[in-house]
Amino acid sequence: MNKITVVGLGAGDLNQLPLGIYRLLQNENQEIFVRTSDHPVLQELKKEGLHFESFDHVYEEKAQFEDVYKEIVRQLVEAAEYQDMVYVVPGHPMLAEKTVQLLIEKRKQGKVDLRIEGGHSYLDAAFSSLEIDPIEGLQFLDATDLKREEIQFRNHTILCQVSDAGVASEVKLTLLEDLPPEYPVTVVTAAGSKGEKLATVPLADLDRSIKVNNLTSVYVPPVEKQKLNHQFARLREIIRILRSPEGCPWDRKQTHESLRKYLIEEAYEFIDAVNRQDDEHMVEELGDVLLQVMLHSQIGEDEGFFTVDDVIVSITEKMIRRHPHVFDEATAENAEEVVTNWETIKMEEKGTKPVSILESVPASFPGLLQAEELQKKAAKVGFDWDSPEPVIEKVKEEWEEFQEARLNKDQEEMEKEFGDWLFAIANLGRHYGINSENALQRTNQKFRTRLFSMEQTAETGGKTLADYDLDELEQLWVDAKLKHKGAE
Repeated sequence: MNKITVVGLGAGDLNQLPLGIYRLLQNENQEIFVRTSDHPVLQELKKEGLHFESFDHVYEEKAQFEDVYKEIVRQLVEAAEYQDMVYVVPGHPMLAEKTVQLLIEKRKQGKVDLRIEGGHSYLDAAFSSLEIDPIEGLQFLDATDLKREEIQFRNHTILCQVSDAGVASEVKLTLLEDLPPEYPVTVVTAAGSKGEKLATVPLADLDRSIKVNNLTSVYVPPVEKQKLNHQFARLREIIRILRSPEGCPWDRKQTHESLRKYLIEEAYEFIDAVNRQDDEHMVEELGDVLLQVMLHSQIGEDEGFFTVDDVIVSITEKMIRRHPHVFDEATAENAEEVVTNWETIKMEEKGTKPVSILESVPASFPGLLQAEELQKKAAKVGFDWDSPEPVIEKVKEEWEEFQEARLNKDQEEMEKEFGDWLFAIANLGRHYGINSENALQRTNQKFRTRLFSMEQTAETGGKTLADYDLDELEQLWVDAKLKHKGAE
């Protein structure tokens, strides 16, 4: 097995090339391969008589960079069966060089003898040119594979391989998801070499006013946290501050118990925004729901029991486990199969058999919603009527029992029988595929609309509803009903 020696050419200036690398390349008794001949140092070495073979033709043959790198490595390993060779890459071999990483994998597999020499890292020159200290926090990312969620904007960020306008455009669009168009970024070309160019431009102009090439990188300076209010880490910081000794007295005194009602209220306010199809208020109300989640999580952290990280891990892993048709080898052809798989996996996760089939229905659910969920659980084990007709009879029976209690003026019994009647009504709705909670909410909204219309009519006449007798109010109701017919 012959040896492949990997060396780096530095950022783009022959003077940056270490003496040892220069002497190694001058050895005429070896085969030299270069990933690309498009590098200023190679042009200068060529004038000095250096002979090499490039893989530029592979870039022309393959559409994807990943395929280019794999093919280069394949050819290198194949050639190494017959001779020792030197493989030359831009910059430093261990800095943003995918072919070297692939060669390391080949060495682990026992397919190649590999030695990695040095090379001048263009990052050294970039730090000097940009006058930044990486100890303050640095992120170095490949612009051709940039993912928004991986960018830490509070650090110095250098995006390498901004080799053409297309890559620059993609970088711009990705950064604009988090930064304003006027945010300054610096385009660095051939850092530290004689041809070095630095240009600071607004982010919006990144792919317009500056010419880029294969020696170009983009520097994004650290972003003030006040400009990152849309990011989760910033929200977490705010909540932590509010709960700290220097924070808000009201937030500091809250407990899981004291906050219970707010979570319920905010959830209902979001549902109200959904019913109104009000996108702006959906955003606001979802924020209020998230606030409750964050407060409860911070209380858990303050008390030493759990953090929001635990909350996120819990739901992330649950979603992966319960969607094996997405994240594993299971299949689910329709929504019904998804629900069946979900319930099966849920049962397996619980480990022990529940005390009751109703155990998973929270007692804190609203009455109508709870009634429907209890009935669904009972129906799953066959405790249900096959058709709506017996349910209708049950509704009539419960109503008669309520009437009997009313005639007997038994207030407690009236409440019991009225509850039985409502339970039967919810069951009837379920048999017809009607969600009782939604149906009642729809009627509530209809009542709101009509009564508000009556108030407007009264106000037009300089009155309030209290100024009308019952017959007049009934007529206002009929008018409002006609006015809004079809829109309700």
